[in-house]
Amino acid sequence: MFGHNFIAGARSAQGNVTLQSVDASSGEALPGVFHQATVEEVDAAARAAEAAFPAYNALSPERRAQFLDAIATELEALGDDFIATVCRETALPAARIQGERGRTANQMRLFAKVLRRGDFLGARIDRALPERQPLPRPDLRQYRTGVGPVAVFGASNFPLAFSTAGGDTAAALAAGCPVVVKAHSGHMTTAEFVGEAIIRAAEATGMPAGVFNMIYGAGVGEPLVKHPAIQAVGFTGSLKGGRALCDLAAARPQPIPVFAEMSSINPVLVLPAALKARGEQVASELAASVVMGCGQFCTNPGLVIGIRSPEFEAFLQTLAARMADQPAQTMLNTGTLRSYEKGIQKLLAHSGISHLAGTVQEGNQARPQLFRADAALLLNGDPLLQEEVFGPTTVVSEVADEAELRLALESLHGQLTATLIAEPSDLSRFAALVPVLERKAGRLLINGYPTGVEVCDAMVHGGPYPATSDARGTSVGSLAIDRFLRPVCYQNYPDELLPEALKRTNPLGLLRLVDGEFSREAF
Repeated sequence: MFGHNFIAGARSAQGNVTLQSVDASSGEALPGVFHQATVEEVDAAARAAEAAFPAYNALSPERRAQFLDAIATELEALGDDFIATVCRETALPAARIQGERGRTANQMRLFAKVLRRGDFLGARIDRALPERQPLPRPDLRQYRTGVGPVAVFGASNFPLAFSTAGGDTAAALAAGCPVVVKAHSGHMTTAEFVGEAIIRAAEATGMPAGVFNMIYGAGVGEPLVKHPAIQAVGFTGSLKGGRALCDLAAARPQPIPVFAEMSSINPVLVLPAALKARGEQVASELAASVVMGCGQFCTNPGLVIGIRSPEFEAFLQTLAARMADQPAQTMLNTGTLRSYEKGIQKLLAHSGISHLAGTVQEGNQARPQLFRADAALLLNGDPLLQEEVFGPTTVVSEVADEAELRLALESLHGQLTATLIAEPSDLSRFAALVPVLERKAGRLLINGYPTGVEVCDAMVHGGPYPATSDARGTSVGSLAIDRFLRPVCYQNYPDELLPEALKRTNPLGLLRLVDGEFSREAF
């Protein structure tokens, strides 16, 4: 381990401040130290990305696809010592890390496929109409190009899939944008391994030296976001952290977009017919979803809503019993555990919320908890019920009827997901809720649980604020590339000055919108 910052294909350690990575379970220091980036190194990393942008953005989609494929191969080659290191830094089991390594590689390959398809370019052509009256139309051609260097802030809960080589990095690189990654302090050694893998891939495929940069340390985020070379930000983390980055970006002389995934309680609606048919099964499945991965998923179901009935009471008793049986688990780091403890204490102290299951939260592990909230709190938009508790806990609330159920949903803030546990008769009876859910969440589920996000073309991992800072995008799936592209229109340009995607010969063989109709033909 060098523990040095990654800048323009080389390593740099100018500062005297060093950091230590620790074992998440024992608190024991792991081998090696990491050098916090100085202000000068942050500047150098951003400028390296800026210097690499013209050449990298001008590469053909195929060349960039080869780079992403090479990153995937390098990630898959990281061996048992790597897996063991990630497990020690995060307390996550080896099987989870192995699966996440595969997912991270597959994200890279998904974007390589997107590049080879070419539809991400959005080529549109309106040919000149010189004879049109009363005025002729010029030749107009539009496509999408990278916005410029992107700052990426890795997540704590997915040390691979949402971190150094995660979805934001993959999407930005696919869009033609060099990146500057701020390594997460909770898994710096993991970041080192992954950063080295990306550099090997960049060198093997002949990428510009500054296509990937990574810096370590606390306090480096502000100068990175403020740097004039940075043109967009990708972030996964807390609402507080995401809002701070948004405010910094908006206050720049040249404001830039921040695509932040921040906070969600992911409501689950358990509807009457489903409870009658399989209430005990639903309770068991829901408990398993709440405690999966120690509840450290951004799609963890943090709020369960049902309509008052004997079946709902029976469901609640079963859910409480299942939650009481769940063991304590080690969280990602002590900071995450302390935040979980504070969230639990707030719920315990609220007069309208009762504790249904779970042992006293103490020690160095998170203990699963179940709470019940008065419906009045939900209907009145109590802020505490809108606040995510990151960990293995959930809150249940019971409303009186369909009208109150609708009001409860309308009181909620924006969410990543919203789930209906329903039988066919429920879907008919409560069909009017679907438009409400569409306004509240980015992904709508029926008879599934939100913990689990498929990496594919159709996935949306985003939603109205505060789930994300921009509901028009997603941080998972091929549509994520859109966040780091912008449209450019060329008027009356000759072929030799046009980008390949817009040339009259159509050298890339793209499907293009030509005079209102899709075509692959040259003209």
